[in-house]
This record gives sequence, structure tokens and C-alpha cells, in this order.
Amino acid sequence: MSKFGAMKQQRAEKTGTIGDSPDPTTATPATRAQTRQGKKAVSAYFSPEVSRGLNMLAAEQGTTLQALLGEAIDLLMRHHGKHPFGER
Repeated sequence: MSKFGAMKQQRAEKTGTIGDSPDPTTATPATRAQTRQGKKAVSAYFSPEVSRGLNMLAAEQGTTLQALLGEAIDLLMRHHGKHPFGER
């Protein structure tokens, strides 16, 4: 059993919920923020310097990293003759 599996089992033993399945009428469904409804994450891995530079630029411009990346994606799409999405 994994470390987290063991921790989950210990917690279940303390609360007396071993083998109990959640009641579907009282279970809270996982929800997303309204701004994320119908959207998918797009991510990539870069060096810490790139991350720091982008975050500093966002702070200097008074905007978010997501808005900067949206602008960059729009510029890339235009550069390749594609229609920009304009999501920010």
C-alpha cells in the first residue's frame, strides 16, 4: 500500500468510515471556477529564469501571466496566418 493509501486508511479508521461509500445525495460534486468552465489547461515546462521573467513582466504590466500567454498565443497564431482566439 502506498504512503498516501495508508494515511487515507488510517483517517478512515479514525472516523469510522471504513467500507462506507459516500451518499450520492449529500456528496458535493467537484466544481470548477466559472472562468474555467468549458476550458482546458495548456501547459509547458520552462527554466526558472523564463518563469521568473514572465512573472516579473506580468507584475510590471499590471496583468496576469495568463493574459501575457494569451497575448503571446494570439501573436503566434497571427504570425502563422491563423485566426487569433483573443482569450485573456
